Amino acid sequence: MSLTTESARNDAHVLTEALPYIRRFSGKTVVIKYGGNAMVDETLKSGFARDVVLMKLVGINPVVVHGGGPQIGRLLERIGKESTFVDGMRVTDSETMDVVEMVLGGLVNKEIVNLITRHGGRAVGLTGKDGDLIRARKLRIRRDSPELDVPEIIDIGHVGEVQSIDASIVDMLVGGDFIPVIAPIGVGEDGHSYNINADLVAGHMAEVLHAEKLILLTNTVGLLDKGGELLTGLDAQTVGRLIEDGTIYGGMLPKIGCALSAVNSGVRAAHIIDGRVEHAVLVELFTDEGVGTLIRA
Repeated sequence: MSLTTESARNDAHVLTEALPYIRRFSGKTVVIKYGGNAMVDETLKSGFARDVVLMKLVGINPVVVHGGGPQIGRLLERIGKESTFVDGMRVTDSETMDVVEMVLGGLVNKEIVNLITRHGGRAVGLTGKDGDLIRARKLRIRRDSPELDVPEIIDIGHVGEVQSIDASIVDMLVGGDFIPVIAPIGVGEDGHSYNINADLVAGHMAEVLHAEKLILLTNTVGLLDKGGELLTGLDAQTVGRLIEDGTIYGGMLPKIGCALSAVNSGVRAAHIIDGRVEHAVLVELFTDEGVGTLIRA
């Protein structure tokens, strides 16, 4: 059955709209933080894999950094280990870290690699321990309280922050026409493994790779104003004002901080987009309107 005239016209419009963006981004690196609903819903998972493969086929170099918090929580629950959180971060003892490594570096990472391969791409899974990719340091939470003379320092175990990134192994894979898929586990100078927030790893990765774009997939439509309207085309000054007036708060603050750090370090643009939209990555990259919040320096 052939297309109707209207359908053919719509398809042609989509293709012609994408062409200038394909030309502009060909040969460029795009770092994508993959998480949220896009990692759970089967249709969205398949759509994401196809998006990444298509990007590679048209000459763009995608680098995927993934999370996996819900999957970790489910496995800990199955083995009867209770999760404790401090300021939204999982307290991670040695036993929990074993589970984190198994889930992120094994189950989740290899599932993403397999999805991309099934859709015609060539992906290689890594953790930050491979090739000394991510050097980490222990993250300690500082709490100031009026009743305390000195700040309280809270140790939450094997939770880290990025100390440095040696992207030579990623460069080698990209040059070999592979799609790197990175689990956010780093290694400290003490040789211990550390679980790191995937948004932060993606941001640092984009900076080190001199990426054209950083894309953060979330479970929201993007950054909203106080009236619930989507904000986009923001610069650092505007974001600063939105933080001051309370428009940006809570769980969005780390994502915005990561995006700002990236664009201030040379990444051309950062996007916070709705991972619940099928093919959200392609829509953001290859259409005039996009589907989320765009942040520039």
